[in-house]
Amino acid sequence: MVVDVGRRTFVYAVLLAALAGYVDAMGYITLGGFFVSFMSGNSTRMAVGAVDGHWHVAAVGAAVIGLFVLGVVLGSVLGRIAHARRRSIVMCLVAGLLVAAVTASAIGPRQVVVAALALAMGAENTVFERTGESSISLTYMTGTLVKLGQRIAAALTGGPRWEWVRFAGLWLGLVLGVAAGAAVHRGVGLAGLWAAVALALLLAVMFARDRLSAARDIPSIGP
Repeated sequence: MVVDVGRRTFVYAVLLAALAGYVDAMGYITLGGFFVSFMSGNSTRMAVGAVDGHWHVAAVGAAVIGLFVLGVVLGSVLGRIAHARRRSIVMCLVAGLLVAAVTASAIGPRQVVVAALALAMGAENTVFERTGESSISLTYMTGTLVKLGQRIAAALTGGPRWEWVRFAGLWLGLVLGVAAGAAVHRGVGLAGLWAAVALALLLAVMFARDRLSAARDIPSIGP
């Protein structure tokens, strides 16, 4: 789901979608067909694997789904504690988990890498949380594509002409992120996750800067 957002928030959402796509491509290649951010696909693979008696496939799918949900819990709890600093603090958590993943890729087992990536992607989905629910979908695009089709239909029947562009942009951000992640992985492997760490930290800084700017703009009430 995507709610009406300002231009700046939309840019952030596209960057976060691109980050999710980039990391998901890395995870998908590492896991050989499982995702670290797209849980609908993992749910399908888990259920089909269980029916076919491929218990390893079902177990991997269930484990990744569980880790993703745990990442959502961690991000949500941390965000509620951080209050106004939610976005920057959650992005620091995402960056830290990505650092753990890229470090583990050099010195630890693959399971640690995948666990850290799934946790990071779950946490990322809480950046735009409002009243306990995420207001913008960042790692799954089915709802976004439905909204895209609905906005195109509205534009063709006299509604707002360009509202569909936001949804197309969010989807395109994810796709370009996936393409970049796959290309980088082909060249340098999981070391390419350092680029994701850099983007996560940049977003954390930008969110912190926006919060400070907004705080300065609030007029003080004197005696």
